[in-house]
Amino acid sequence: MPASRLAFGGGPLGGLFAPLSDETAAGALDAAWEGGVRYFDTAPHYGIGLSERRIGAFLRTRPAGEFTVSTKVGRLLVPQDPRGREDESFAVPATHRRVWDFSSGGVRRSLEDSLARMGLDRVDVLYLHDAESHFEEALRDGYPALAQLRSEGLVRGIGAGMHDAALLTRLVREADIDVVMLAGRYTLLDQSALDTLLPACAERGVSLWAAAVFNSGVLATPRPTSGATFDYAPAPADVRRRVERIADVCEAHGVTVPQAAMAFPQAHPVVAGIVVGMRSAGEVRHNLASLAATIPPGVWSDLRAEGLLDPRAPLPA
Repeated sequence: MPASRLAFGGGPLGGLFAPLSDETAAGALDAAWEGGVRYFDTAPHYGIGLSERRIGAFLRTRPAGEFTVSTKVGRLLVPQDPRGREDESFAVPATHRRVWDFSSGGVRRSLEDSLARMGLDRVDVLYLHDAESHFEEALRDGYPALAQLRSEGLVRGIGAGMHDAALLTRLVREADIDVVMLAGRYTLLDQSALDTLLPACAERGVSLWAAAVFNSGVLATPRPTSGATFDYAPAPADVRRRVERIADVCEAHGVTVPQAAMAFPQAHPVVAGIVVGMRSAGEVRHNLASLAATIPPGVWSDLRAEGLLDPRAPLPA
């Protein structure tokens, strides 16, 4: 499957945090393609279908077989009367409500609905999405449904996208999956995936995409801003202090925190690449430039010497 070390995260295209025009969304996707991005990830949750519709409309204009696209299951979208209300998670009219469903029928219906929204006849990878609070159902019913879809040739790869590394480790060890998408647990700030998940992936031959490499924002700027967030909440004082220390090391070597944050996870052999949510052409170009930056080896050795990197973590060459 064609892919790229930087994957386009589709959350912002659903209006995450703020509204996004069709023109701006299309510009972001165009810039990503021009910059060599060939993996596009989305989900029904993102803007209650808006991200899927936008990514699907874009990919229908590109040659089949030249990109990889993934979406997710676990939430069905049920129509409702918005009555002037905005969706609680994304800046879009609340035309639908989300209903958790990891059953076999729910998984198949979710894929059918996603393909209809995207206007595509296939997706390459299908993930169980945010199953932390529904994990037993997702493992018992959702995973076999994904495996059946894979055996039927309706998807090529299956896995899960979550932030809980321990639960993902269970899935890797107890199921026959191809890939996981881990949010925020293998970053410059949090390397807890080294405890069990990354070793399990290595043992089982499962690839990992590192998502939320900026931990929702606190690593996205050269130094933490006044409104910096960590895991989608205001960054605690101890986290901000740690990022300031990381920034001191980076600045001493002439690089930025975002550049280091994008490079670090990719040194681990099971990491296929990183997933970054992008909402404009300018953000895309900035991230591509950060990804291409040369990071002096001294950055990593100094971060490790300062106790800011787990000694078990492989360092970028």
